[in-house]
Amino acid sequence: MTLFVDGKKVGEGKVAATQPMLFSGDETCDVGNETGSTVLPDYTSGTSKFNGTINWIQLDQGDDDHDHLITPEERRTS
Repeated sequence: MTLFVDGKKVGEGKVAATQPMLFSGDETCDVGNETGSTVLPDYTSGTSKFNGTINWIQLDQGDDDHDHLITPEERRTS
């Protein structure tokens, strides 16, 4: 996995395991605030709120020809 912030690589590592098969109906995929299951016990919905601005996110999984990706100009909403 590689993490980019403002177009700059700020971290990378291997994801050793992911959630297999199914997620519960009440699990969430949050951005900016965790309201579902947390990755650590001390990371709670009260302590996980991001107070900056998230303009867009992009998740890429595995090998991909990237023909479906949008350009930076298409990402702009204002």
